[in-house]
Amino acid sequence: MAIKKQFIKSKPVCKVTFTVDAKEAQTVAVVGDFNSWNPEAGALAKQKNGTFKATFEVAKDANYEFKYFVDGTYQNEPEADAFQWNAFANAENSVLAV
Repeated sequence: MAIKKQFIKSKPVCKVTFTVDAKEAQTVAVVGDFNSWNPEAGALAKQKNGTFKATFEVAKDANYEFKYFVDGTYQNEPEADAFQWNAFANAENSVLAV
């Protein structure tokens, strides 16, 4: 799993590319504060090498809680910027800082 950030100088946004190595998975999405935790809005496309990947624009100067949704199971990003306890989910979420 990996996150790549590309800051856009002309706009107050950051392009964030999420890559998930889940060769056996059927569906993978990234869900979080930036897309209202909606798997359809965060769907990642399966690549020829078996990874899943997509790029999203998020507003700069903010922190976003998120998780990966792999075949119906939530997973954290091990290389997240931080982790935040979420009482609603009763679990720790990955944090994206942009």
